[in-house]
Amino acid sequence: MSETIATIRAELKSARFDDERLAIWRTDERAGVQAALKAFDRRIEKEAKQKADFMTRFVFESQLWTQGFQAIAGIDEVGRGPLAGPVVAAAVILPPDFDCYGVIDSKQLSEKVRDELVTAIKEKAVAYGVGVVSAERIDEINIYEASREAMKAAVLAMDVPADYLLVDAMVVDLPLPQEKLIKGDARSNSIGAASILAKVTRDAMMVAYDEQYPGYDFGHNDGYGTKAHLAALNRLGPCPIHRRSFAPVKKLLS
Repeated sequence: MSETIATIRAELKSARFDDERLAIWRTDERAGVQAALKAFDRRIEKEAKQKADFMTRFVFESQLWTQGFQAIAGIDEVGRGPLAGPVVAAAVILPPDFDCYGVIDSKQLSEKVRDELVTAIKEKAVAYGVGVVSAERIDEINIYEASREAMKAAVLAMDVPADYLLVDAMVVDLPLPQEKLIKGDARSNSIGAASILAKVTRDAMMVAYDEQYPGYDFGHNDGYGTKAHLAALNRLGPCPIHRRSFAPVKKLLS
């Protein structure tokens, strides 16, 4: 008795391109099976493109590995623009066989995908570290310098010393060879992984702050100046994690 269409459809959802059963299924003339095979082919094509794109984002690391560098850290930060909360940076050293093909700039990914990828990044990375600089410190030294400080802290937090840094659009104050890459989180897997780790870390912090300082909706706006956040800021005034040097907050205090 032949397999049901439902059974074949279910098997195809997890089948690989080299599955020996494909040759048999492709001879099945039932419309439902042929439709399932078309969906399978689209998935395999999409995965192949994703893998190819992923490999192009290893070009910087690959060149450095051939030069003898062993611990290349990608570095990125999140939280430069919000009116509240810390700026958070992450540093990640990936192994050459890292194969989480979905890794890219965190802004291009959904929350669900970021959460899935950050688990794999932590499991497969050679090392990773996170640096956090508070709103109070941001007000003291400005957001640009605070971002650099968070990046430096992230590198120093790793349990494996980096021997080269790939940094998203900045220079880190460390005596290490490094390259500043504009839009690096979309050009380097290491920086992309760092952007995901930094984003997931900061989002979790803002959810916790939402409970500590209710009314500003930090769990949804991440501290950015949304219309609802600005209304709450005018109604409630700044809370301890608001950046007093940022114009909308500073205006209320003047």
